[in-house]
Amino acid sequence: MRKITLSLWLFCLCACTAFAQALELPTDTLITTSHSVTIQGQKVAYNAATGTQPVWNDEGEVIATLFHTYYYRTDIKDRASRPLLISFNGGPGSASVWMHLAYTGPKVLNIDDEGYPLQPYGVKDNPNSILDVADIVYVNPVNTGYSRMVPGKDGKMPEREQFFGVNEDISYLSDWINTFVSRHNRWRSPKYIIGESYGGTRVAGLALELQNSEWMYLNGVIMVSPADYQVLRRGGPVAEALNTPYYTAAAWHHKALDNALQSKDLTDVLPESEDFTINELIPALAKGGFLPQEERVKIAEKMARLTGISAKVILQHNLSVPNQFFWKELLRDEGYTVGRLDSRYLGIDKSDAGTAPDYSAELTSWLHSFTPAINYYLRKELGFATDLKYNVFGPVHPWNNDKDNTRDNLRQAMAQNPYLNVFYQAGYYDGATTYFNTKYSMWQLDPAGKMKDRLSFEGYRSGHMMYLRAEDLKKANDDLRAFISRTAAQGKAARYER
Repeated sequence: MRKITLSLWLFCLCACTAFAQALELPTDTLITTSHSVTIQGQKVAYNAATGTQPVWNDEGEVIATLFHTYYYRTDIKDRASRPLLISFNGGPGSASVWMHLAYTGPKVLNIDDEGYPLQPYGVKDNPNSILDVADIVYVNPVNTGYSRMVPGKDGKMPEREQFFGVNEDISYLSDWINTFVSRHNRWRSPKYIIGESYGGTRVAGLALELQNSEWMYLNGVIMVSPADYQVLRRGGPVAEALNTPYYTAAAWHHKALDNALQSKDLTDVLPESEDFTINELIPALAKGGFLPQEERVKIAEKMARLTGISAKVILQHNLSVPNQFFWKELLRDEGYTVGRLDSRYLGIDKSDAGTAPDYSAELTSWLHSFTPAINYYLRKELGFATDLKYNVFGPVHPWNNDKDNTRDNLRQAMAQNPYLNVFYQAGYYDGATTYFNTKYSMWQLDPAGKMKDRLSFEGYRSGHMMYLRAEDLKKANDDLRAFISRTAAQGKAARYER
């Protein structure tokens, strides 16, 4: 009896071993499904091709595979004149889910008009998608989404350092884009790259890398709530002051300003705050401890009027109020914090005391909607089934930030390519990569001002992901549509004229 039991156990063990599979993803696969969506009253037929495409090293060995989803209209006869938009999110370490399922794609989250989660979780048609005017591919860098490093023949993983850094990221992604464009026969198409948050750093660097390494020239770079680390990490009077117009916007939204300012429209209030920041606050901070006390108090009082927090706490911070303190302080007396990436969102802390919120109220709200939606959508509607975890945020740290010259790289790419235009989009209530920081970054891109006619900016009455608000979803996509139409060249020669 004991022998029979042992034999049965061994049989079961062998059977389980035979049918067990390693948790891995095919490195080169594509699943295509057909769909339609009504955009601006017009029915648009399209295919969704989702899957993986390899990253190779110099020896031609697969070292990683990138998960991506490619949408293209199926009723287009001449794809040579059809724009292609290549989309990245940021982090670094963030998947492409955000703009994929909430901004430009044919499906958007099931959320309310202000961007808050609804149940049942899922997706619905996006009547504002730019798929009517451009095909779109959403790319997940290594360790985001289903993208992963791939072990070599010896079973060892490649060195992480070749993927996780400003310039490393740009290098392998430019090669990957070259392969994608070749595989899908898009070399003749007008090309655009769009990046959100850290994705702004990524696409700024890619613009020049694609020209210099792949000989691929773009028509447009779109910066959505971009992170310019040349300002954010440098610190000093300029970086400290640039948050102030955002403070004004957030305070206005929460009705924390005085009656004179609160009675005006937001876009009528912000110019006063911008002017104060540039012409008074930055010079005052530059004087540091040698700023006369009378002038210091005067600046604090003006700043208090424009931010909704007291002159007393502003003076306690030496006129330099950290953004995390502002998120805690603005509605402290009401028992709420405000969100980091979108300060329309409210949070509740364990204690009203403190210098920073316990958590990011907006991010927890967004993850309510995005995580179940992308897992459902890819599996059930696009037919891509895997047991691998979808990394909304993936393990990419430590991240090498050395030699971040991406802002100047973008300027150089523009100088070399008369076709190249840059469009900045930012939400007024974004406290992480503020709208005025974005404006400042745009101003600094071309110090000579010779290319400023190819730089444009639009602001929106929401936060970091301004498209989560229904009104801004429509406006932001319409602005993209107009930008693409304006910059597609259509027979105009790429030349400078005296």
